[in-house]
Amino acid sequence: MEITRVFDLLENLKKYAPKEDILARKFQGKWVKYSIDDYIEHSHEIAYALLALGYKEGTKVITMCNNRPEWNFLDMGVTLAHMIHVPVYSTLSQDEYEFIFNHSDAEIIVIGNLNLYHKVSPVFEKLERAVKVIIMDATSDMMCLPELYEIGASNKKKFEAVVEANKKNISPDDVASIIYTSGTTGTPKGVMLSHRNLTFDSHAHAIRQIKNSSHKMLSFLPLCHAYERTMNYEYQELGISIYYAESLGTVAADLADCKADGFCAVPRVLDMMYGKLEDAGKKLKGVSKFIYKLAWDYANNFDNHSKNCFYLAEQKLFDALVYKKWREALGGKEMLIVSGGSSIRGKIVKTFNAARLYIFEGYGMTESSPVIAVNNPSELDNVIGTVGKALEGTELMIADDGEILTRGPHVMKGYYKNPEATAEAIDKDGWLHTGDIGYLQDGVYLKITDRKKEIFKLSSGKYIAPQAIETMIKESNLIDNVIVIGENEKFASAIIIPSFKELAYYAKRNKIKFSCNADLAENNEIIKLIHDYIEGINKKLSPHENIKKFRLINDEWNSSNNMLSQTLKLKRRFILAKYDSLIKDIYSNTSNSAE
Repeated sequence: MEITRVFDLLENLKKYAPKEDILARKFQGKWVKYSIDDYIEHSHEIAYALLALGYKEGTKVITMCNNRPEWNFLDMGVTLAHMIHVPVYSTLSQDEYEFIFNHSDAEIIVIGNLNLYHKVSPVFEKLERAVKVIIMDATSDMMCLPELYEIGASNKKKFEAVVEANKKNISPDDVASIIYTSGTTGTPKGVMLSHRNLTFDSHAHAIRQIKNSSHKMLSFLPLCHAYERTMNYEYQELGISIYYAESLGTVAADLADCKADGFCAVPRVLDMMYGKLEDAGKKLKGVSKFIYKLAWDYANNFDNHSKNCFYLAEQKLFDALVYKKWREALGGKEMLIVSGGSSIRGKIVKTFNAARLYIFEGYGMTESSPVIAVNNPSELDNVIGTVGKALEGTELMIADDGEILTRGPHVMKGYYKNPEATAEAIDKDGWLHTGDIGYLQDGVYLKITDRKKEIFKLSSGKYIAPQAIETMIKESNLIDNVIVIGENEKFASAIIIPSFKELAYYAKRNKIKFSCNADLAENNEIIKLIHDYIEGINKKLSPHENIKKFRLINDEWNSSNNMLSQTLKLKRRFILAKYDSLIKDIYSNTSNSAE
């Protein structure tokens, strides 16, 4: 059947994949599973309950929770009632909550548990309208989701005809959801996505999927983000079971426990997994260490396009000796992994691919529902360093200044209550201006090089594209994160958070004394190590792009301290403000020069 509204997925599942575990949640160490019948029943109960409580068409319903099946019940229930789902991160600041709660005109806020409710509740006093708060977990303190099910069940006869009429009359072009961009600058904007936006985009990458209803995927990236959300829609279109991890800290254990066939990730998660695999080799001794090192080096340089029999025989040998054990630790399956959100280091993709944990990198933005391009598993088309080909049914164009433009059914309806920003993002010909700079490799494969707004000019008039340089710098295991700076200055510099774990290994091997991370960051031998690495990077850059100075800092950047967005991209404005005095010192001091 053709899926053009979000809730069409329910009928599709019922008809083509009547499973007992279409959704599952890890709770207190055990999997709680839901059948398709459970899914349909709870979704309809929520729709009936919202109508019974007196809420009208177009009502905005906010959800805030960790990934769990109930999120889907609400997503479907809200849209069946012809209302608008506004999923929100559970890790925002009080100011961000206040803005979104007010700006969205939400009348209902559904919160995962009482702990999160107590975190958010101070904001309720600042809201411009009264809101109904519902807790997902069972509680006697206030209305909860089980109570909503009961209200819906008791009002089924009264509102069943209304919901059935909605199924017939809701247009694919009606707004299904408003998603507030986490953004790296400025105030969040509410992206209005229609049913068609979401279902077109999820279908367009579903047809590139090689997994089917006999498989299961683990989900742990936030469902409030369009990336994980439409991947979940993709899974549901194909009848793939979705198992929700208990937490980010249990992902590896949950993968092994449910024996997943894949998952979606951001590069940061895959970085951490890569680091653990590397650490495993460092703990070995003798022949085992030697074999692991050979397998590691082979994987880091793996050519997934090679047809050489001897080369592929090496892969089989290393698989039997090393890579198979990696898979066994994650459940034993060959996996399909989609990476998005930011660029991923090429050697991580190569290493995972060598171990048959196949990574396919994609690209998109909330405003495009979100996927624009992705490498294609169904055609074994995986060009490392690119984000693959544009989705079928969409258009892609590179503007004269290098900006990536896209047009098609995946482009948002606009920003909620912000026509000016909408007109700025979507031109009169329907092209969405992504703000990203890139080009088509071989005229086909999209390669992202930087963010248009992040490119800055030196005092000499030369331009610097910082993201491309940062990606190169982060290729080393010595570097955890980096920001390239130098707007209106004579040269480019960098603020670097090194990998203190790697530096500790180096220090112990080279008998460098240290008692804490600060000692490592200030040690002259360590600084020289990083200096020599940066010098190697500079040789690959144009002279004006060279990093002339750098500083090592003992800090952490994350979304909680506002240094990274919710999708783990650098929030440059906030980072530059935090390190203003350090930046001034860099440009008035000659220490840590890479010249």
